[in-house]
Amino acid sequence: MSTSNPNSRISRLADRTEEEQIECGNVVLEGAQEVLADEAAGKAAVRFALTQAVLSLRDVLLIAHSRGQRLPDTEVR
Repeated sequence: MSTSNPNSRISRLADRTEEEQIECGNVVLEGAQEVLADEAAGKAAVRFALTQAVLSLRDVLLIAHSRGQRLPDTEVR
């Protein structure tokens, strides 16, 4: 299977997976912002929010790296 065709089965699956990871990251961000805004939030809540934020950041960075690999090299030499 090839990912060079944006309409291929694997490319569409990758796009859907990336969309889900980004949406999950948005949900995690909102939750983390709520925890940080709550001065009564305990250590466990802050630690949980940070852990989820780190996991989401990892996923988004993987997406960015993957998409960067698919971009044509347009650097002028």
